[in-house]
Amino acid sequence: MSALDDFKRIRPFAVCVDSDGCAMDTMNIKHFRCFGPCMVAEWGLEEWNEPILKRWNEINLYSGTRGINRFKGLAMALDEINQQYTPIDGIEQLKAWAKEAPELSNAAIAREEEKHPVFGRALRWSQAVNRAIEALPREEIRPFDHVREALRAAHRKADVVVVSSANPEAVRDEWKRFGLLDDVDLLCTQEMGSKAYCIRCLKEKGYEAILMCGDAPGDDQAAKENDVLYYPILVSHEAESWQQFLDEGLDTFLKGEYAGEYQQRMRDAFCANLGL
Repeated sequence: MSALDDFKRIRPFAVCVDSDGCAMDTMNIKHFRCFGPCMVAEWGLEEWNEPILKRWNEINLYSGTRGINRFKGLAMALDEINQQYTPIDGIEQLKAWAKEAPELSNAAIAREEEKHPVFGRALRWSQAVNRAIEALPREEIRPFDHVREALRAAHRKADVVVVSSANPEAVRDEWKRFGLLDDVDLLCTQEMGSKAYCIRCLKEKGYEAILMCGDAPGDDQAAKENDVLYYPILVSHEAESWQQFLDEGLDTFLKGEYAGEYQQRMRDAFCANLGL
């Protein structure tokens, strides 16, 4: 039994909050300093460093593929590099695996190493990324402005649940360090299942309404799959998004007035922000 299975509804509403890039200002630093640079180093792409890193960030941060699985993002980036800059040995095999594999993780790609050297390189890249993330200065990982106040306000009337695909230890450490866990009733992280699965389990607890706060298309999709409401945190406008949540979004949700015109306005702004 997981904490999600054991959890019992406390309040009539639930506000779900993603962590990386939504509540915590972690997405940019991880991609700027870890994911992209580690790819350049592993594949020896220093000659085209600037345009390649710019494109990596577009894929993973500033477009409709924001929040994509790391191996899917890697396959996309290397496919473009193969076409525009230099041949990437094994790119077709990596693309096929990233598209078809039921599990996209270090453990899963390690099982492919004997099939082609590209899988070993992708594993080394992913491991290097993890080491680089662990080495990031703790003081540079912090919540966006207004997150603390937003969680506190939501917690007065709603159960607050972290719904994240990130590492559970990292999420717990980051949220605890900034006192955010004081206004959280449940942590749902990668070991509990997908975001859509976690929201589906929460629906079974009997809430009157559930609001998912997220920053990526995958968050919106998880909300849509479960027919719950979605509040977007806009890329490069995160503090403003949380302020708007405090000023009107939360109250609109609690009054039962979020669905319909207000929800559509929020989704339109989200799509425009990512060029969807």
